[in-house]
Amino acid sequence: MNQKFTLTGMNCKSCEAKVSDFLKTVPHVVNVKVSLENSEVSFSSSEAIDAATLNQVLPQKYRIHNQPETHKTPKAPSKLGQLKPLFLIFLYLICATFGLNYQTGVTASAMLDFMGLFYIVFAFFKLLDLKGFPASFSMYDPLAKRVPIYGWVYPFLETLLGIMLLTRWHTAIALWATLIVLGITTVGVAKTLLNKQKIKCACLGTALKLPMTEATLIENTLMIVMALFMLFV
Repeated sequence: MNQKFTLTGMNCKSCEAKVSDFLKTVPHVVNVKVSLENSEVSFSSSEAIDAATLNQVLPQKYRIHNQPETHKTPKAPSKLGQLKPLFLIFLYLICATFGLNYQTGVTASAMLDFMGLFYIVFAFFKLLDLKGFPASFSMYDPLAKRVPIYGWVYPFLETLLGIMLLTRWHTAIALWATLIVLGITTVGVAKTLLNKQKIKCACLGTALKLPMTEATLIENTLMIVMALFMLFV
């Protein structure tokens, strides 16, 4: 018989593999299929198996729930709805930047403050789930794929760059680092979008479930353009 359950707690493709491996240890369970996108798990078994039995073999992070036999499929949130947290964060960053620079109106100073705050805020969200971030980040960042330790270091690198820009400490080095770091990530984001891969964006870590969209490409490009402006204009 075929069974399907709702599964919560996953935040990256590696979670799919982990859950699948755990469920394969349950007697009579075969053909396990785990979907991060649909938050579902399905399998075949020779006898009915309830959610409580399945949860016994899973770490506490993952929970399986019974699906009602008849229910209306909830309407999927729009792309704009999913990106609402990102837009709100950018709005707050713009307001903070304006508050710091409205008296002087210096464009260069405002750009450095915005970039510094961007790094600090985005690093904060990544650090909320430092264990889960590297796996999610390596799904699209070319360097994180090849050098796993880079994913662990990245949130701290963002924090350092944010401090350097806000305090105007070795600003040129921070700007060059921005071009390199975000340049690498932008290449990975562009490839993901061109290949139409449906993965989660790790720009705000794994605490917020953001889809990989053109918004990620735009935010990285904006930071790169500002860094180029500060260096060469």
